[in-house]
Amino acid sequence: MKTCLIVDDSRVIRRVSRHILESLGFAVAEAEDGQQALDACAAGMPDVVLLDWNMPVMTGIEFLVALRQRPGGDAPKVVFCTTENDVAHIREAIAAGADEYVMKPFDHETLQIKLQLVGFA
Repeated sequence: MKTCLIVDDSRVIRRVSRHILESLGFAVAEAEDGQQALDACAAGMPDVVLLDWNMPVMTGIEFLVALRQRPGGDAPKVVFCTTENDVAHIREAIAAGADEYVMKPFDHETLQIKLQLVGFA
């Protein structure tokens, strides 16, 4: 089964994302910040990471840089899900190792398209 780690400090976003991902056949895990996400990846690397930008403890970019430096950390497809929509943020995310980028709020169809673009769903 495909696995996805949702990394977002918003419980509502995690719940909505979980519902969409489970309907697409993913087994879903959640983390509230980048540090929890790194710990989850150490326990088992997911196929996909749905990643928020602005979080306490460790931001999405900090998490992504740390993930990509770990053994096997190059494997997960990372989709940034954020309200940051300027070109500079998008470039920074891609440069740090993100595979795709989706703007909040997003719906089932939008997320499904982004997952298809990275080879899932």
